Amino acid sequence: MNELKKINLESTSLPAGSDGILEPTFGLNEVYIDTDAEKRITSKFDKFMMPQMALIMIIAYLDRSNIGNAVTFGFKEGIGLVGTEFNNLATLFYPLYVVCEIPWVMAVKRYGANSILMVAMIGWSAVSLGTGFVKNYHQAIAMRILLGIFEAALFPSLTFIVSTAYRREQQALMIAILYGSTAISGAFGGLLAYAIQLMGSRKGLAPWRWLFIIEGCISVVVGGALWFTLPRHAQKAWFLTSEEKLLLNARTQRDAVPNEEQKFEWKYLRMALSDPLLWAASIGLFCSSIPFFGFGTFLPTIIQGLGYNSLQANYLSIPVYTFACLTLWLFAWLSDRLKKRALMIMVVTVPVLIGYAISIATPNNGAGLFAMFLVAAGRPYTTSLPVYIPTHQLTTEQPSDEHVRSIGIPLVICIANASDLASSQIYPSADSPRYVVGSSVSLGMEAVALVCAGAMASIIKRRNARSEIKDGGVEFVL
Repeated sequence: MNELKKINLESTSLPAGSDGILEPTFGLNEVYIDTDAEKRITSKFDKFMMPQMALIMIIAYLDRSNIGNAVTFGFKEGIGLVGTEFNNLATLFYPLYVVCEIPWVMAVKRYGANSILMVAMIGWSAVSLGTGFVKNYHQAIAMRILLGIFEAALFPSLTFIVSTAYRREQQALMIAILYGSTAISGAFGGLLAYAIQLMGSRKGLAPWRWLFIIEGCISVVVGGALWFTLPRHAQKAWFLTSEEKLLLNARTQRDAVPNEEQKFEWKYLRMALSDPLLWAASIGLFCSSIPFFGFGTFLPTIIQGLGYNSLQANYLSIPVYTFACLTLWLFAWLSDRLKKRALMIMVVTVPVLIGYAISIATPNNGAGLFAMFLVAAGRPYTTSLPVYIPTHQLTTEQPSDEHVRSIGIPLVICIANASDLASSQIYPSADSPRYVVGSSVSLGMEAVALVCAGAMASIIKRRNARSEIKDGGVEFVL
């Protein structure tokens, strides 16, 4: 045990009225923490909290993208959609999703992440269930807008929980893992859609209506359970001992200790906006997110356009997403082992480019399906790691790193979210059955993302060579 980083937990007590949370005590010069005990706490969060958060992500993306499965077995015909109205429904999810994130952030800080997530999940579950009963285009618009409003709470809540449970240098990797879990959502969504389509019409309701109803019911059950299983704050987690809670409080003190040199100054904003790594990551994530979200919403439609029927389109999406999960695990393992994450982003972009090129070049349905597997191979990884890398290497100057990062990371994610508006419009029904326009746009965006990944790798290599930065024991080099 490292005696220089040990805190006497037995002599530490929580003040009366603290509700189990010790407020940071400023003015301390140094707080020493037992690093072995801290690792055990992190392991508990990995074991008991991260799986729950991944499940939330899976369900959220299931409810968000199930409209893509529904369209293959009668959604458009069922409510009389024409022209680009379906694309509009996919697009209208996002505007209020972006706008409402800030109010949800404020609510999370006031009432706790578990309470807000429960309210949000029950809200979007009710909306998903209600979508199963819409009769026309305008009712569907209302449902998609409401779904965006409630799902806007997802990332603020999960990010808040991560920020209270993990050290700053660990947080972005946890967010990247949550991004990657969306691949599982696609596989499960295809399986559920296939089963519901086999079920056929029941109680006078078409299968696509049952898809929304059943998924909404699943979400509301999970949402209700969150109030009991997710901690409001990491320092009140049910799976931590009283000593571990005290240690976590001590770490909060350590990380909250102010420093005169760390006061915010406008120069930090200029530093963030002038950092080429931030813009390489932002543009790369924006470009890779367009095919990412387009693929997630329109994969069943694309497969159906290859010549398969609606039932086949849903069950064939299952192995595609399963392959995506396996390759995500493989590339994540390789990047950790090789410690060359920027290089791995470049590598996994290549099969995506090849896949879209095949889709454009040939009408053969077998080749087209093979192309979807190639696209899926790099899809989750290329959109998760650009969020992670800038957290560690946005700047090499101290003590301004935290201020630059606090500006840079939200900017990266904000720019990426703007891609949602474009991704839902690149597969118009007029371009069926092959959807060459969508594949061409996706190919071009992935090519730009590859260039950005190369730029990121080059910038990181120069910075490591210049300053020999090692953050958290991991050196990011090409």
